[in-house]
Amino acid sequence: MFMKKKIGTALILVENKDNIPKLNNILNNHSSIIIGRQGIPLRNKGINIISIVLEGTTDDIDSLTVQIGKLNGIQVKSMLIKN
Repeated sequence: MFMKKKIGTALILVENKDNIPKLNNILNNHSSIIIGRQGIPLRNKGINIISIVLEGTTDDIDSLTVQIGKLNGIQVKSMLIKN
């Protein structure tokens, strides 16, 4: 059965910079579903925000966010829109 692709976004809050290489590896492994990516450093707070726009099946997007969510000091929230 063919799973329909969805459009969505994920907001990633990076508080632990030690895990950035692991985060980048996960994002690279899921590059086929990433349409765009924007990083914003909040230097005064010592954190980084990464916003990504996604297009993939719910399984693909869940796989990405679950793997990111397992990283210490990194939070992720995702949202899918109806299409």
